[in-house]
Amino acid sequence: MKNYENIIELLNATERERYQFKEAKDRYDFTEAVKCCCALSNCGGGKLVLGITDLRPRKVVGSKAFDQPERTRNGLIDKLRIRVDFQLYEYESKRVLVFEVAGRPTGLPIQVDGIAWWYVGDSLVPMPQEVLRDIYSEIGHDFSSDVCHDAIIQDLDVSAIEAFRAKWAEKSGKSRVKNLSVEQLMIDCGAISDNGVTYAALIMFGTRSALGKYLPQSEIVFEYRSSEASGPAQQREEFRVGFFACYDRIWELINLRNDIVPPIKYWTNHAA
Repeated sequence: MKNYENIIELLNATERERYQFKEAKDRYDFTEAVKCCCALSNCGGGKLVLGITDLRPRKVVGSKAFDQPERTRNGLIDKLRIRVDFQLYEYESKRVLVFEVAGRPTGLPIQVDGIAWWYVGDSLVPMPQEVLRDIYSEIGHDFSSDVCHDAIIQDLDVSAIEAFRAKWAEKSGKSRVKNLSVEQLMIDCGAISDNGVTYAALIMFGTRSALGKYLPQSEIVFEYRSSEASGPAQQREEFRVGFFACYDRIWELINLRNDIVPPIKYWTNHAA
């Protein structure tokens, strides 16, 4: 539970598209919460506040909605595929629940069942087609095709390249792939060009040292939790190498958690 300063800040909030206030004294419909959070994300991110009135002067009325906010948060993330956090506040013995929603990614509107919701003033409406077109047009240059001028072919992991070669040959059915030199293989798949090694090549095949030098933010993290409870993961592995250098290990970790559940047989007794 947080202090009074946070409540005062909410009561005085002025950006309507970034804040949505709902009394929700007893409950609040999850489907409506998903739509609200979708619209907040499409408007740049914001907060869904439960337990405070919308009309000014705002008042804290308290909310009993979503008594397991961590589970609700996970549900919102599952529906929206964006970052959602929550905070609980207490003001004069009244509970206030706030979900904070990240803004949408560049070039990608957030959608719920095929509809991108957003706010026009206080109204929750489907996003107009012209706005959708503007968002899709935000996608600019793909940096992965750029050449990393300091990188050389020796910065690529040969074992990762060979793993890729085997999968490409299997998928394409082209036996010639098996006989190409490493450099020609990389040229043929577009990983390197006449100008040098691309960032895509580093992402797919880069050694640990090369990634640390040229793409220090590049990392794959696997976490496993058997429940929705917060806290450290039961298993966590970090990979700071090219994708094809850890591809098999990632799938191994995933398959370890794909438990086989036998089908349930139902028997019906029929009276004679």
